[in-house]
Formats: sequence, structure tokens, C-alpha cells
Amino acid sequence: MSEHYCENEAAMAQFAHQFAPCLQPGMVVYLQGQLGAGKTTLVRQILRALGYENKVKSPTYTLVESYDIAGATLHHFDLYRLSHPEELEYLGIRDYINGQAICLIEWAEKGKGLLPPADITCYIDLRLPGRCLKLTTHTQRGKKCIVE
Repeated sequence: MSEHYCENEAAMAQFAHQFAPCLQPGMVVYLQGQLGAGKTTLVRQILRALGYENKVKSPTYTLVESYDIAGATLHHFDLYRLSHPEELEYLGIRDYINGQAICLIEWAEKGKGLLPPADITCYIDLRLPGRCLKLTTHTQRGKKCIVE
């Protein structure tokens, strides 16, 4: 496990600029933490680090937002409003998680049984005034992304 304290959004942006370049197509990252912990903020910073300059919308109501960046696709899922994992089938989850896109998934536990295992799980804990990011790797690909 690797831990990183980010005392503000600028520090989270700095972390994202180190972390984002290692993300490769096919990777799955679970983002966990309580409401308001900063999961979407981290995704926004990752997108910025990858060169995305347009508005980044939270997928709270749409469940997924997709971004094409420099020849790669990144899908940002927020499964908080999911009532049952089978709803992912209606969403067409297999079309999104196809081994060719980077998938960042908030509230992955709501999709248990239908989501692939994560390469990395990022737990975000409130440690006022900032956040503590705890990264756990589950694959060799994930281990290459650990930011020291």
C-alpha cells in the first residue's frame, strides 16, 4: 500500500500529474471513500493531467461519462445511485469495460459481481484540512503506477 496526503486541491493535482501517465488502456481503478471525500475531484485532476481541457461533469445521474484523450478513452463511472448490480447490464457495461479503455469507478461495490477486478483501489479518507489517498495494487500493471 502507498499513502499520499494532499492538503488541498493543488496537492491532489500534483499527485494526479504523477499518477495519470501510468494509466494504460484496459486498466480499472476503483475509487472509494465517503460522500464528499474527493473521488470526482481526483478524476477531474487525472483528466487534466492527461491533457483534457473541457468541463468534467460528475456522472452521478448519468452513471458514466466518457472522454477521448490523445487517442485513448477514459470512462468515469459513479455507481452511487445504482440499486442493483444487474442495472449495469442495461447500461451496456461490457461495451465500456472492454479492455481498451481506462475505467475509473466510484462506488464499485454497488456493481459487485459484474465489474472486473481492479488493478488499483484508491481509498480517499478525509484528513482535514486535506485528504489521504491510500493506493492498493492488485496486479502487476497496478504496481507500476505506485507513486512514491
